[in-house]
Amino acid sequence: MNVVSFITEHRLVAIARKVETKDIVDTALALNKGGICLLEITFNQASPTCIKDTVASIIAVKKALGNKMCVGAGTVTTEAQAQAAAAAGADFSLAPNTDIAVISEMKRLGMVAVPGALTPSEILSAWNAGADIVKLFPAGNFGLSYVKAIRGPINHVPLMAVGGINEKNVKEFLDNGFCSCGIGSNIVRNDLIHEGKFEELTSLAKSFVQAIQ
Repeated sequence: MNVVSFITEHRLVAIARKVETKDIVDTALALNKGGICLLEITFNQASPTCIKDTVASIIAVKKALGNKMCVGAGTVTTEAQAQAAAAAGADFSLAPNTDIAVISEMKRLGMVAVPGALTPSEILSAWNAGADIVKLFPAGNFGLSYVKAIRGPINHVPLMAVGGINEKNVKEFLDNGFCSCGIGSNIVRNDLIHEGKFEELTSLAKSFVQAIQ
């Protein structure tokens, strides 16, 4: 699998944040049934067991869905977390920030690197450090006018929009210079997961897929 091509083809990355390992496979299956083929499973930095939990979740989804779901590790803020993600079989690795050492470790481990950035300096620093895609975060808070301003001089860096992306604005972001979008609580709703309402996750996934067609 060419992961960068897979991301730019399927475009929608569902972000599973604080989803328990016991629920992650059902969550992934429900999202995939709705047409989502990219899943980010984040490290919960506040949890003392975040590495163990995220590794277990990545392994479980990879085993259950195989090539049906391209799985990324999210909120990777340390080299140790990058190493754990790679060992678990993550296809790509995302971060909320630009950390040159972490980007370098992601690339050394053979993972597609998607670090986070906001300013032009951060975007280019991440790109020059080897990022495959740069995550503009939080994209929704700054809006399309900000994107259009920076895309003039920085039009060669593939960008993923994350933060504040919903059914109403997702197509606009994709139509204005982004190769993909990451969607968290607007699609991976923990309240539905806790209640076992996985069919509603499938419906949410379908609504986002339809929104970009």
